[in-house]
Amino acid sequence: MARITDSSADDRLAGGRKKIDATTVARLPAPGSVVPGAFGFTPDGKAVTYLKAETASLSRVLWRAEVSGGPPRVVARPPGGGDTDANVSREEALRRERQRLRETGITQIVRADKAEVAVIPLGGDLYVLRGQDGPLERLTDTDDPEIDPQLNADGSKVGFVRGNELYSLDLGSKQETRLSQGAVEGLTHGLAEFMAQEEMDRSRGFWWSPDGSKIAYQETDERAIPLYSIVHQGAEYSVETHRYPFPGAANAKVRLGVVSSTGGETRWLNLPVDHPDFYLARVDWAGPSELLVQLLSRDQRSLRLCRVDVQENRSTVLIEERAETWVNLHNDLRLVEGTGEILWSSERSGYRHLELYDRDGKKLRELTRGSWPVDGVDHLDSARREVWFSSGIETPLERHLYRVSLDGGPIRKISNDPGTHRAVIARDGETFVDTFSSRSRPPVTRLMSRDGRVIAPLDDAALSDPRVDQLRLTPPEVVRFTGRDGTNLYGAYYAPRSRAFGAKAPLVVLLYGGPHVQYVPEAWSLTADLNAQHFAERGFAVWKMDNRGSSRRGHAFEAAIHRNMGSVEVRDQVDGVRFVARNWPEVDATRVGVSGSSYGGYMTLRCLTEAPETFHAGVSIAPVTDWDGYDTCYTERYMGTPLDNPEGYRNASVLDAVGRLKGELMVIHGMLDENVHFRHTARLVSALIGADTRFRMLPLPEERHSSRKEEGRRYVAEQLATFFEDALSRPVR
Repeated sequence: MARITDSSADDRLAGGRKKIDATTVARLPAPGSVVPGAFGFTPDGKAVTYLKAETASLSRVLWRAEVSGGPPRVVARPPGGGDTDANVSREEALRRERQRLRETGITQIVRADKAEVAVIPLGGDLYVLRGQDGPLERLTDTDDPEIDPQLNADGSKVGFVRGNELYSLDLGSKQETRLSQGAVEGLTHGLAEFMAQEEMDRSRGFWWSPDGSKIAYQETDERAIPLYSIVHQGAEYSVETHRYPFPGAANAKVRLGVVSSTGGETRWLNLPVDHPDFYLARVDWAGPSELLVQLLSRDQRSLRLCRVDVQENRSTVLIEERAETWVNLHNDLRLVEGTGEILWSSERSGYRHLELYDRDGKKLRELTRGSWPVDGVDHLDSARREVWFSSGIETPLERHLYRVSLDGGPIRKISNDPGTHRAVIARDGETFVDTFSSRSRPPVTRLMSRDGRVIAPLDDAALSDPRVDQLRLTPPEVVRFTGRDGTNLYGAYYAPRSRAFGAKAPLVVLLYGGPHVQYVPEAWSLTADLNAQHFAERGFAVWKMDNRGSSRRGHAFEAAIHRNMGSVEVRDQVDGVRFVARNWPEVDATRVGVSGSSYGGYMTLRCLTEAPETFHAGVSIAPVTDWDGYDTCYTERYMGTPLDNPEGYRNASVLDAVGRLKGELMVIHGMLDENVHFRHTARLVSALIGADTRFRMLPLPEERHSSRKEEGRRYVAEQLATFFEDALSRPVR
């Protein structure tokens, strides 16, 4: 085996270290995770602004740092403490949940491209910040909240959605114009539908033209989708309803229109689709009267990039991606200024790589190639004809910043420190902000020159968070091993910190196991996983790994789950447990627990039912239990529909398999979960009772898909530990 060790881990348990308990686990953010975000360079490139808490908390304020030097300074704090889960509208709360947003205070900033103007939504209203230091000026004061504000390029107008209709507000005169008409219950204008927000990484539902004269926006008709009711029973009684599309059933109907920013009739565009049931995947303006629209077929095996002439209402297909499994969406489309060339990325080779096309869709050249995927485009510098991108060329454990010419040639690596880097590049390409971390180093944020030289430090999470020194977290050991069929896999091992169970420690496997997630990166998040650290503190050995189906290893690695979820993932996890048992003699492989949330909750159940000889106890949190009850876009991407893949759906369901479960089981689920409905767990309970199978149940009446209340997280953390202490206290026969 190849071990990737950390030489600094040996002295991490020196005297005086603070104990990790359930209270420690419940507090957010995790130690060393107060990191600046939402970076934006000013149009002249002379300063950068960003959001960050002033203490080790979630409450963010707006900071500014000058490229020429000087310490960063706070330029705006939210009145009244800003946004929290408790004071935003239900629509905004659901958007926060879909974006996995936990921060409070100033949680969003919207900047103009060509002016130092920013709009900040707070408490359902909008505020504007002009110039360097403000002050914050209130723009709206309404009962209905303004949703998803977007500034035009010169910062003179802001668009937003209120009451499911699209509006434009002139920041000078404060005159407001309603741009759309006819919204009713189930029919909205300017809002991304649930599928786009939750499964397609698109939260925006309208787009300003470059000259600010027009807005393209979507109309979403969900009236054919049945209502799904969620009852609030833990506090004051109420019922909320959602239109939730189930696999094989009706989806939202979406059309794209363009309207003048001063009002008037909407022109609905003719889009080149083979069937009216499609996904509006991406929308970008290519000029004052042209759009680039990405259209994804419902089966997600075809993605078309189309140029739409708004004046003529005529569409042309420029590029089409096809796949036998599915086409992954990306955010890599860029237009080269002056030439109209199209920067694109494709997984046709089996790995995502960058390509350059002319404005008519003719392929000019490949820019990258190899047995590694591009993670994403970070910046296109049209003047220098170069593109900045992120990838893990040397190892999938790390993420680095690279640069390559649009005219072809060698790739230059820009970041040097080992670990995971995320960068935001100034428009002129002269400077960039780099945030990097590793298992042994909490995140560091620095202002860098284009050649990778440090200009100035902006933030060091280890210095701003006293918990880093107090807890002295021990980084896990990261290893590479080979699965039964020869696949290279990566895992992380957390050694037990006590002899609570004697000479041999039970093993707890923490997992996710699903698409679009990497669970074992060379990043501080691996060390700051307080669930893993809490188990190790209480005497358990802990194991995490990335099975096939997870991200950053190429499409074949991910597509191993195609039409058969919960199969190869379990086999890889079994191989991981066997690997741990062979290489760490302190682990007792007769006492193995497993736990995860969401897809990890599903995987927990699959491990217990498909490999009961390996996994002896499990805690399943917010699990999918039968894929016929999850949403269309995600489920059909990987499984097809129940009609065209009935055997796959039957094999992937846990409901008919619970009779094979031999170990101890606890199920935890938020009863307000609008993503993986509590109905999944209710169906599981019925199946368990029908199979006369013993289990424990912990419903969370006022929680959604993720736990947003600290007291709830603390209770769950303690329940997890005590459950496994009881279930794995002795060898399982």
